[in-house]
Amino acid sequence: MTGGAYGPLRWPRLRLGDRVRMVSPASFPEEEGWREWAAGELAAWGLEVDFGRHADDRFGYMAGRDDDRLADLEDAFRDPGVRAIITTRGGAGAYRIAPRVDPALVRADPKPIVGFSDITYLHLALLDTTGLVGVHGWMGATGCRELLFTAEPAVLRADPGAPSAAVTIPGRATGRLIGGNTNAVAGMIAAGLPSLSGAILCLEASHRPGFDQFLWQMARSGSLDGLRGAAIGDLQGQEEAYGEIRTRLGALGIPVLGGLPFGHIDDMICMPLGTPATIDTEAGTLTVESGAR
Repeated sequence: MTGGAYGPLRWPRLRLGDRVRMVSPASFPEEEGWREWAAGELAAWGLEVDFGRHADDRFGYMAGRDDDRLADLEDAFRDPGVRAIITTRGGAGAYRIAPRVDPALVRADPKPIVGFSDITYLHLALLDTTGLVGVHGWMGATGCRELLFTAEPAVLRADPGAPSAAVTIPGRATGRLIGGNTNAVAGMIAAGLPSLSGAILCLEASHRPGFDQFLWQMARSGSLDGLRGAAIGDLQGQEEAYGEIRTRLGALGIPVLGGLPFGHIDDMICMPLGTPATIDTEAGTLTVESGAR
């Protein structure tokens, strides 16, 4: 069963005084004093914060062993006092626990997971098994608080001067927004990638060449069948492939909006994943329905 079989599983919007939990499903946070900084930022939002038991653990490049990272994540879903789950960072390792998260826990008490990069594996896996709407971004990014506290849509405006704006193909399309980090999307092919039929595929990349190979793999696997459009964020290290990107996506006959402010950039904007979205290349906008209710 694919993510297309589920309607978006939305979560209750946050209220002042709610408690959120920070967990490390992938790598561990490296900055000294990160707990104090996070607690201060979230307190300024009017929230309380606690931390997963293994948030600072280290096991190779990961924040502890798989069972421990999984336990922290599932404990956050199990605790009725936790109203949102905020990941400390991406890095690597979320792919090892994403298929193991108990869908029944998620459906019983839906909560937003905030994260991007390697956390894309969790967003995709839970979208596939439950329809849970995720939040692509991090707590310090523009729009994160608004996505958690309100049911207003997120509107991202493309920068025509951004490098990835070169891949834009005119048109307008509406569909469920699915995607995130390119490496994670590729890693989920035949391993729990939600159906992209009727979807808008959003993609960003970080300093790893091979975007053309990725699109070839997506096309050969049938993963792009029925795709309605593509929303492209920052594509670091992919500049030489822009022509091939336009050719491959153009062959699908879909609109593509590049130059959007999401990905591994300082001024990224948060957006929901798993809700209906519209790209409009003439207006230069990606508008995404809220994940809150």
